[in-house]
Amino acid sequence: MKRLRRNPDESDPETTPDPDGEVSFSKDQHERKCGLSSMKMMGFFVVALMVVSVVFSVSVVLQDPPSDGVLESGKNVRFLDVMESSKEEQVLEVQPQKVVGPVDDDALSIEVRKDKLLGGLLAAGFDETSCVSRYQSVLYRKESQHKPSPYLISRLRSYEALHKRCGPYTESYNKTLEKLKTGHHLESTDCNYLVWISFSGLGNRILTLASAFLYALLTNRVLLVDPGTDMVDLFCEPFPEVSWFLPLDFPLKNQFDSFDQKSPHCYGRMLKNNSFANSSKSILAPFVYLHLVHDYDDQDKLFFCDEDQTSLQEVPWLIMKTDNYFVPSLFLIPTFEQQLSNLFPRKEAVFHLLGRYIFHPTNPVWGLITRYYQAYLAKADERIGIQIRVFDTGTGPFQHVLDQIIACTLKENLLPDISTEKPIINQSQKSKAVLVTSLSGGYFERLRDMYWEHPTVTGEVIGFYQPSHEEYQQTEKQFHNRKAWAEMYLLSLTDVLITSSWSTFGYVAQSLGGLKPWILYKPENRTAPDPPCGRVMSMEPCFHAPPFYDCKAKRGIDTGAVVPHVRHCEDMSWGLKLVDNESEL
Repeated sequence: MKRLRRNPDESDPETTPDPDGEVSFSKDQHERKCGLSSMKMMGFFVVALMVVSVVFSVSVVLQDPPSDGVLESGKNVRFLDVMESSKEEQVLEVQPQKVVGPVDDDALSIEVRKDKLLGGLLAAGFDETSCVSRYQSVLYRKESQHKPSPYLISRLRSYEALHKRCGPYTESYNKTLEKLKTGHHLESTDCNYLVWISFSGLGNRILTLASAFLYALLTNRVLLVDPGTDMVDLFCEPFPEVSWFLPLDFPLKNQFDSFDQKSPHCYGRMLKNNSFANSSKSILAPFVYLHLVHDYDDQDKLFFCDEDQTSLQEVPWLIMKTDNYFVPSLFLIPTFEQQLSNLFPRKEAVFHLLGRYIFHPTNPVWGLITRYYQAYLAKADERIGIQIRVFDTGTGPFQHVLDQIIACTLKENLLPDISTEKPIINQSQKSKAVLVTSLSGGYFERLRDMYWEHPTVTGEVIGFYQPSHEEYQQTEKQFHNRKAWAEMYLLSLTDVLITSSWSTFGYVAQSLGGLKPWILYKPENRTAPDPPCGRVMSMEPCFHAPPFYDCKAKRGIDTGAVVPHVRHCEDMSWGLKLVDNESEL
């Protein structure tokens, strides 16, 4: 078949004869050959139709695919508006973060498909529409510098198999449940359990649940999660096929709120009364309650001793209540030392990896995250997060807190200074989006007005955004916790992060994001500290209430000076956190 080519001049409807003999058409040529037979004209007409068809098909194939991202009008979406929407969330795919330079769409999609399992951290085979964030979060994050070790990947796959075999309503689960119903220690089973009680604020719950999962991984227990009032609404199922949520008909569920240090099955109390030590298997309690809340006593803290871990191995059901990220103290238990070293060659990546494995926002929460990100953060050249948690009593905003934030951002060159004397003529093309999270809207408003009313000395354009300001913490409210979880996640998507001392909200954001933040030191006497902030040693959360006890010597000890990778926290001098000791890497 002869080839046809379009005239390079798109505005000229006429075409000219091709010197290479390709078929072409022009007005003069048509007049010269008006005597052609109708059959030949019909042939030309058919060829022309074929050309039009081919050109149309090629144009359709080569044109940019339609965006599945949030519509431009979504820039006006705020969390308060989202709350009025239907609970039935439409699942939308989103575009990845803005990439500088030319990118091949096919290569990008292949890379996304390859990396959505986060280097083998996540398991394949989930229904993607039931939890969009599980595989789609990779589109919003920079590639993590902390890869899961082969041993961690292997242990996670082994745990998933264990959970499938022993999870709720399986034969093994039903058999072990009889130990609770009858109160007798039956013959040993192949499944032991750790039940995590939903307790405290959302930030604490996220940190303690990660701690509980690591403990279950180390002791080959099946983790079952008390749904509480909102856990199902906030987090997707992390394990394939079998739920991690504790069944509502679990026999002890109605006692969870009453469990404390005085409970007969509390491990610390049993040690005091010598009712646990030297017990034979035949009379061993069917369950033990572990009280690891901040007010726990010396007997409760023996949980972190090697000898006690050996004793607890025989108990089929451990019920845990805690508001502490107790992972650092697990690294001080000799029994777990080698296994933890194999799981996490880089110690500061523990929560970073476990958090990305366990915590996937449900579709309603993911909608809050992606809509806000696309509307306010996606187009900025740099994203900066400022997480503000104030422990002072009284009505804010407080001037000393605002002074501290400004001093930190300027001293560390995180934001440019403003010019109050003369306008800046040469405007920089660079933009920065600053995400502010706080219970109060006052700090956001003051910062926004400061950079709106005055130009920056660099000419950069600075935008400030705050998704919500609830005024006070409302732990038991569903919408409040949806927004809190969304804001933690949004902070984790920033490039630079400033957090507040003692705040578990900030700990979650920094660790999920793989960020080493600048932490605002806690003010004293309502005076901004000097220096106002400092860079943290690692992105790991702080264990606020660790034990200070040498289990072998049976005396007090500084547990922040036992091993190189467990140190005291920057924001809480008695707390413990994991750091990377370069000599061990």
